[in-house]
This record gives sequence, structure tokens and C-alpha cells, in this order.
Amino acid sequence: MIERYVFIKLNAEHATDAGRAAVAAHTREVFPTIPGAAGVRVGIPADESALRSWDISIAVQFASAGDVEPYRQHPIHLAYVNEFLAERKEVLKAWSFDVG
Repeated sequence: MIERYVFIKLNAEHATDAGRAAVAAHTREVFPTIPGAAGVRVGIPADESALRSWDISIAVQFASAGDVEPYRQHPIHLAYVNEFLAERKEVLKAWSFDVG
């Protein structure tokens, strides 16, 4: 199994409790509809240390490494990143790991 971890720092306008909640809710709606994504968990910072660095975490599960790139290029994912998230994010970092 592959897990893709995504960390998002929102811009000042959206880096609020309401902004984080809105992004988390939209992510929970959209990501399960992207083909290849076998599961998704969305988090918000649990402590001040995490909050200083990131506003949203996303963990997406895939059956195999071959499922990641089609997911990344899927129109639903591209719309999420390029239309919804683009005006809200300051920084986005993502990595994929084989979790066995």
C-alpha cells in the first residue's frame, strides 16, 4: 500500500479556524471521488507547533504506486489543486511512501 502525505500552509486570509474547516470539509468531499484513491484522511493541527508550520494534512491511500500518477493527473484532482486550492494556499508539500 502507498500513502501520499500532503501538507498545506494556507495564506493569511484562509489560515483561520473557519478557513481550515472549509478546506478540510471540501477535501473530504472531493478526494473520495478521485479514481485510484483507496482512502483519505484529512487533519488539522492538534497543537501549536504543528499550527505554526501547517494548516491541513491529507493522507491518501493507494493500492499500488502505479495508482498515484493517474490520480495526480485526474481532472478532479487538478481542479481541486488549480482552482479550489490555488487561491487559498501559500505552500504545498507532498510525498509518497510505501507503507506495506
